[in-house]
Amino acid sequence: MSVSKIKATVFSQEQLASDVFSMWLEVGSIASEAKPGQFISVYSNDDSKLLPRPISICEIDKEDSALHLVYRIAGAGTEEFSQKQTGDHLSVMGPLGNGFPLKSKKAFLIGGGIGIPPMLETAKQLNAQKTAVLGYRDELFLNEEFAKYADVYVATEDGSSGTKGNVLNAIQEKALEADMIFACGPTPMLRALKEYAAANHITCWISMEERMACGIGACLACVCKSKEKDAHSNVNNKRICKDGPVFLSTEVEI
Repeated sequence: MSVSKIKATVFSQEQLASDVFSMWLEVGSIASEAKPGQFISVYSNDDSKLLPRPISICEIDKEDSALHLVYRIAGAGTEEFSQKQTGDHLSVMGPLGNGFPLKSKKAFLIGGGIGIPPMLETAKQLNAQKTAVLGYRDELFLNEEFAKYADVYVATEDGSSGTKGNVLNAIQEKALEADMIFACGPTPMLRALKEYAAANHITCWISMEERMACGIGACLACVCKSKEKDAHSNVNNKRICKDGPVFLSTEVEI
């Protein structure tokens, strides 16, 4: 698989929640090579901002050579992206990282916050019985899109929709079951899911969120501790951008 840096064209942009935006980009051959769980690096047009912003791929449209990105404004870079309109351009590089292994087993697709978007393409491509469990602070987004491909359960911190609490509260309240977990979201959620999977003997794949710099594994700015040991040290660090962002939960320490 090749990695390309190209000038992408904005197809469309809309606001989904108070700080969450949806953007479709025409990205040429990047779309044909992209897989569920991967991400792209999006560059600012401001030359003073040297580092790109890693954004997970929400949907892949190979016919129109397009990618769907759903992102939260977290700083000046993403604020800039949210102002883009149809016909504007952004430099992007990708596809990057390793995605989810699409194994045909009864699966939980679990997303928390801005970890929800990458689970949508996974839901579309996974050929299995699927249950999506989506965790929000309050405002919902993408839940209706998930309903086209999976049974959907929602948890909100304030109890305004679905189960009050987190994704594990929803799983326990509804007595949901699965043979495999695919998950993306904040570290506390992933840590809890790792423990849940171990206690219930479920294979669990997690996509780790981390600040990144180069996005291609050269700078070692986004390492995590691995369970694997080498001949020279007690632990072996893995690069989230290059070796991940998707890992078997038993493979990494979180």
